[in-house]
Amino acid sequence: QVALVESGGGLVQVGDSLRLSCAASGRTFSAYSMGWFRQAPGKEREFVAAITSNSAGTSYADSMKGRFTISRDNAKKMVYLQMNILKPEDTGLYSCAANSLSGATARSPMAYNYWGQGTQVTVSS
Repeated sequence: QVALVESGGGLVQVGDSLRLSCAASGRTFSAYSMGWFRQAPGKEREFVAAITSNSAGTSYADSMKGRFTISRDNAKKMVYLQMNILKPEDTGLYSCAANSLSGATARSPMAYNYWGQGTQVTVSS
């Protein structure tokens, strides 16, 4: 079992950067692939990025490619999402999630077994 806690969200201006963190607890964190999702008010949850358990593979939503970078540190049980050149449409509640398939970079929320509560990101124009 994995418990996840996100941090690092906030109110920023267009073009700013933020780094989100996801702290995991549980002895088997390194066996899970991880993902970031976001949800804006009135919209469905949206895939942002995913990373395999050994960091060998990553995947990004098209609108985030080149601006966002997902990474992880298994020794620290942390997952990060570096977000650059933020836009108003990046506003939302960002959640990290754990997938028991270690080699996956799944885009569907249904693939993930554990979720954090989320951290709010608001990009103001």
